[in-house]
Amino acid sequence: MHTWIALFRGINVGGNHSLPMKKLSAMLEELDCVRVQTYIQSGNVVFATTVKKGPALGKRIGDQVEAEFGFRPALLLLTLGELQTAIVNNPFPQAISDPKTLHFFFLAVEPDSPDLATLQKQATATERFQLLGRVFYLHTPDGFGKSKLAGIVEKKLGVTATARNYRAVEMLAAMAAADTGG
Repeated sequence: MHTWIALFRGINVGGNHSLPMKKLSAMLEELDCVRVQTYIQSGNVVFATTVKKGPALGKRIGDQVEAEFGFRPALLLLTLGELQTAIVNNPFPQAISDPKTLHFFFLAVEPDSPDLATLQKQATATERFQLLGRVFYLHTPDGFGKSKLAGIVEKKLGVTATARNYRAVEMLAAMAAADTGG
């Protein structure tokens, strides 16, 4: 069995793209996923399956969500190793003392030509960011919701992304590690 972490983007936000976690869990079980666990209502799922290849699995899940719920959300699948690497590579370790201010943007692919100069111009004096491979780290001490930078990350990187705060990332890693016995 292979443990996966699924990060759905833009679901259950402001009444749009409603995807109840109990129904999502049941749907994943119908797709032969086992030990399905969700974390909060924003589309974080840990599960195990015999499927080894993320793209094929992502397509199956996306097709099924679209068939059952009428929309196709962006979905990123990560392995426990990828999630743990993102945590270890966090360039702002001091920010974990206030985990709501540290966000990891998980990217579908590594950006070819990210516009980091524009991102830097939009950053406030207290905001810091760093792009490392398929993860964009953003520290927003004054609040993620107030950050203009947070709202343009995906556009300026030119790739699909979904963000999670440090607390969520840490919890998902712990859930996945427990699922794998590691």
